[in-house]
Amino acid sequence: MKVLLVGGAGFIGGWLASLLADKGHDVYIVDNFDRAVKDDFLTELTQTKKINLIQADVGDLKSLKELPQDFDLIYHLAAMLGVENVRNRPFEVLSVNNSLLENAVLFAKEQKSLSRFVFFSTSEVYAGTLDAYSLAFPTPETTPLTVGSLDEPRTTYMLSKIYGEALTRFSGLPWTIVRPHNFYGPRMGLSHVVPQLLEKFWNSQDGGTVDVYSTDHQRTFCYIEEAVNVVYELSTQQNGLQGTFNVGTQNPEVSMGELAEKLMALTERNVEINALPATPGSPTRRQPDTTAASLIAGNVKPISLDEGLRLTFDWYRTHVFQGDRVSAI
Repeated sequence: MKVLLVGGAGFIGGWLASLLADKGHDVYIVDNFDRAVKDDFLTELTQTKKINLIQADVGDLKSLKELPQDFDLIYHLAAMLGVENVRNRPFEVLSVNNSLLENAVLFAKEQKSLSRFVFFSTSEVYAGTLDAYSLAFPTPETTPLTVGSLDEPRTTYMLSKIYGEALTRFSGLPWTIVRPHNFYGPRMGLSHVVPQLLEKFWNSQDGGTVDVYSTDHQRTFCYIEEAVNVVYELSTQQNGLQGTFNVGTQNPEVSMGELAEKLMALTERNVEINALPATPGSPTRRQPDTTAASLIAGNVKPISLDEGLRLTFDWYRTHVFQGDRVSAI
């Protein structure tokens, strides 16, 4: 099977590409490296596995058309995201994300034997419903989606993904939509909560303090290896066709304060956690109902939160905190 990952050089894409290559697929990654980094991880992938890395502007349809026309499976991961971009460049978040997806859909329509087009949405699609109405927890995919206030720049990213889901549904392609919920693991950018807190604790001194925001907010976390295995099953099994799926871990829920305590213990630091107010726009709770995905990908081995956090810390300690590697954004 020939597989293309559009915008696939980042955290999720790198892990997914590695899995696909291990499954024997011929993998192509196309990325403009506006956010992703050409790190040792990608270099090792292209040197040791059947993975082709192409630097190109995925916002330019001509660049995509220069690629082969015989892909069996396309994953669309390209998007403009990140808190800084959403707050400071909301117009571009909307326009760029829409353009990236439209180009990928047009390219997918030209493939000779496409079996699936997989769109990566976001758990943010539920944020408007949580703000305006009551939201069931765990949250099923059938939850009505509500757009948040258009005066709030953060809404633009959510809106671009809701539009993206609709565009994918009505594209005429064989599609699968995944809504990732708090994936974490090695090579994740330091701006995300798990590696960010690990770095804070690692650099702290016993007896000091570490700032932690939104300590009472609750999340469930899914280790990246488990996450990409679930995505693979959803995108290759017939039962995943024309389906929208939460991908993540349903249990356990932990507060940001509890997460901080676990990470402090891993780093063997003894500091005081300074609880700060909630980050603006951060939902108080996020817990996906993963029943639908589990029915299809029930054979995927779960990785506990404690084990996943340990694996993540081990990687960051070796490669970033004590080494000189960069991590993907």
